[in-house]
Amino acid sequence: MFLSRFLLVWVVAALSAPSFYCQALQLGGIFSSGRNKNQPRNDERKIQAAVLVPGFLTGASEFQSLCDNLTERGLPTVAVPMPAWHWLPCLGGRSARPILERIDFTVQHLIAADGDITKVPSFQYSLKDAWEDFWTNPGGVAQVGGSQRVDEYPIVEPRGTFDLPELPPNAGKIALIGHSAGGWISRAYLSSRSYGGKAYEGSKYIHSLVTLGTPHQSAPGPAFEGVQWCNEEPAPVRSLAVGGTGFKGDEWGAMTQGAYSFCCNQGTDGTSYTGDGMTPIDSALSFDGAEQLAIQNVTHFSWDTFGAEFVAPELAKDYSNGRPWYGSKGIVEKWADWIVQHA
Repeated sequence: MFLSRFLLVWVVAALSAPSFYCQALQLGGIFSSGRNKNQPRNDERKIQAAVLVPGFLTGASEFQSLCDNLTERGLPTVAVPMPAWHWLPCLGGRSARPILERIDFTVQHLIAADGDITKVPSFQYSLKDAWEDFWTNPGGVAQVGGSQRVDEYPIVEPRGTFDLPELPPNAGKIALIGHSAGGWISRAYLSSRSYGGKAYEGSKYIHSLVTLGTPHQSAPGPAFEGVQWCNEEPAPVRSLAVGGTGFKGDEWGAMTQGAYSFCCNQGTDGTSYTGDGMTPIDSALSFDGAEQLAIQNVTHFSWDTFGAEFVAPELAKDYSNGRPWYGSKGIVEKWADWIVQHA
């Protein structure tokens, strides 16, 4: 646990001078329809359950309270059973295949258990596996394997043991929820295209996708190669993109300004944008084919984790003073009911 928190503080601090996401769009807490909305077939059997994909450099423990909240609301939810340090091989914008393996494992096991979240097992993954993956996982700033582009990644199988269950012919579908970077990686999971040598075809298992504060807008740099790859096709399942407002880039410190600047495809300093403190609202809603929900005055994350007061002091203090995030009671129902009413 300490190692996970140490990595989180060290890496986020290193990345907070440049930063994370893009442009501003002033919206209230309202729905709007995407251009290419996909509805599930009437003959699909939907299981009342969901898998939650943690955002970059976070793990299952940070989202347990949100999973509990959703379960209490009638949507049994389990986070992908990984600690934050499992993101280590993906640093520098490299392939998301290590995370995709974990999503696939969790989704299929939850379906095999017919939605019983207590029966999702853990997988095997060691520090030695993480170290070896760190040196061989392709793409990123270092162009491991020869290229930053997803379609040019060499085939490198992630380490770890991810034994999949046998699913019956009439297996149902579940919902998928992705927070921050976990949202665009969830989109890659749904695709039938090959990502780093494997097509996960997650749309066979997922009836609905919700993304929370996800940077969907393409931007320069290797960290956005995966986002660009996802943007080459619309949502293959019924989807909802959720974003927050209330945090202007010039008012909430270096982390917020840098994060907004990092995402912008127009090369600005991030000061003129608004969002949830990490992801500008325009980027959070730029998901082709998805419905959109903008929620006013919500922050990106539950900033009560170890080290948050050092890397994002303004956001951490604001959260401790009562600002809600996407997983807070009073906010969850604004987007969770969209899943429950159609499951």
